[in-house]
Amino acid sequence: MSFVYRGLKADLEHYIVTEEDVQQQIDAILEENPKVVHITDRPAQLGDEVIIDYAGFCDGEQFEGGTAQHQPLTLGSGMFIPGFEEQLVGKEIGEEVIVSVTFPEAYHSPKLSGKAAEFHCKIHHIHAKSKYELNDEFAKEFGDCETIEEFKEKLTLSMQALSDDRAEFELQNRLILQAAESLDFEPSDEQIEEEIENILGSFSAQLAQQGLNLEMYCQFTGSSVEQMKAEARKDAVNSLRVTEAVLKIAELENITAEEPEIEHTLKHVAQQNGMTFEQIKELCANDSEIEKSVAHSVVTGKVLKLVREAAEITIV
Repeated sequence: MSFVYRGLKADLEHYIVTEEDVQQQIDAILEENPKVVHITDRPAQLGDEVIIDYAGFCDGEQFEGGTAQHQPLTLGSGMFIPGFEEQLVGKEIGEEVIVSVTFPEAYHSPKLSGKAAEFHCKIHHIHAKSKYELNDEFAKEFGDCETIEEFKEKLTLSMQALSDDRAEFELQNRLILQAAESLDFEPSDEQIEEEIENILGSFSAQLAQQGLNLEMYCQFTGSSVEQMKAEARKDAVNSLRVTEAVLKIAELENITAEEPEIEHTLKHVAQQNGMTFEQIKELCANDSEIEKSVAHSVVTGKVLKLVREAAEITIV
């Protein structure tokens, strides 16, 4: 089979954002950004957000991971151990409360599963939440717009641009996968295993941002790490084949990453991570893999552009 990367065929699925889509997005914004009122004249109720300190004790000893300060908690959300939130209902600002609970048998920490525990809590603040009204005041606060009509128009344009970008990304991904399928290349078992570990490593990093790990995720979903590895195998093979296809096309078309292109990308990476260009360059000086990775991303972008421009696209 010959390697084909020009003249590929694919559909560009162009979705038109509707008024219903915009309204759903506005509803989500309203739900995610409630109006917060600081409560000082009554105890906490279900639905309130309380700001608390807590320290957990089991068998008379404070246990690791059971302590926090100024932790926000919405009463009735079910985010904490069953029975915890209900015991804060009716309590007032400044009040110190001992919450008695029993950890579930399926709790992620074997040391605590099924154990009775006490949490020594102190309430610092009570907040009541309500929805904003959909009016000009809301438009000014959340959209920097003078009127709600202007806000909806601005949101529609933003959503349409996002939809178009997503469609273009998916198109380019389908095209390079097509090209990779025609390439005479089969990754080794060692390469596949390494790529699977990379995929799970990236997923673990995403979970860590939510305070979770792979083991906890598997408990919640009823799966296992081995199942996740098996499911990631196809993505790993595709990723390796695409990487090889990109390198082959770059070689055939003499595509390289020029220094100004690398610098431009590094400046973008620095901006995304709240760093200066000098800081990112210092990182590159200490770790050559960073600049190599950036150079590869530049080459990949140029290859995708070439394949896209040489393809036959049908807009759907």
